[in-house]
Amino acid sequence: MAGPRYPVSVRAAALVQTERLQTYAFSVRWSDDSNTFVRRSWDEFRRLHKTLKETFPVEAGLLRRSDRILPKLPDALLLVRGGRTGKGLARLRLLETYSGTLVAAERVPWGLALTSFFAPQPQDLEPTLPPGSMIIVPVPEEPLPRPVGSLSIRSLEALSLHCVHPFSTWDTQGRPFHARVQEALEVLLRHPSGWWLVVNEHQQTAWFPAPYLEEATGQEQEGGQPLGSSGSQFCTSRAYEGSRADELSVPVGARVRVLEMSDRGWWLCRFGCRTGLLPSVLLQPDGLGVLLSGPGGEETGWARLKAPPEPSQATTLPPTVPARPPRSAIQSRCCTITRRALGKDSRGQGPP
Repeated sequence: MAGPRYPVSVRAAALVQTERLQTYAFSVRWSDDSNTFVRRSWDEFRRLHKTLKETFPVEAGLLRRSDRILPKLPDALLLVRGGRTGKGLARLRLLETYSGTLVAAERVPWGLALTSFFAPQPQDLEPTLPPGSMIIVPVPEEPLPRPVGSLSIRSLEALSLHCVHPFSTWDTQGRPFHARVQEALEVLLRHPSGWWLVVNEHQQTAWFPAPYLEEATGQEQEGGQPLGSSGSQFCTSRAYEGSRADELSVPVGARVRVLEMSDRGWWLCRFGCRTGLLPSVLLQPDGLGVLLSGPGGEETGWARLKAPPEPSQATTLPPTVPARPPRSAIQSRCCTITRRALGKDSRGQGPP
């Protein structure tokens, strides 16, 4: 790989919260077109800011305020709506603005410090998150316009899937919700229990079992690649420099798609717009990246379904419906918007 890389953009991805610690997940785009997810704590950002002020006093405005180009690191208000989680989300937005200003500034001396700070650390490369972690994805500050009285639950991007077997349930307003074979449903929210929030062509919103949904045959992503060939997402535990034309060169923490696995120790992967071989010992599941990825390339904890049965196989058994989690368990972990939506559901069907 030619020359040292450096971050070109930093975007807030999620708040990762445990019982005692909050970390802030960011999607970092690098100069070599790679993208990594990193998690940093508030104290780590404070130490970075303190180091930059001590190392670059002129740029920090310590000698003359008019020379200041180092942005301030503001903190969230002491009393923020939403308690601890609300304050964490407020900090996440502030840190995104702060990081973006540092990265976007031209001809600044702290480039090496930023590269070191946002470089993937061991905790960023772990295949799983700490036990008991809760991932909270911020909603846009300016939501899209919607009809008055509609359910205000939205994911970052909707995914259209097809129903593989007839299924009937109740929508979030307590009305009957019927899905036909091959009916297109848009997924608004994916819940780890196996029940996903979907909307049909009549704009009915309901919790639907994930095993009854699959990608439509021939459906393609924006990049033109079939969804079925997107592969599982992995990240590299260390950098690798390809020595042959059919090998990839990747930095540490790079997110790649494994297209084909082999017991010979070399896997066929896609990195950006390039496809090539990588040693399998360098690859491990991308725990945070899988949860935060957009549609078309994510693994959600359930196996991908095969193609729907042919009409002659109509006697096959329907998919297994996952158990619904108890309402009390969901209410203890959901956000305020979802808790209010639960209060409108008189029948109490499905998660949140």
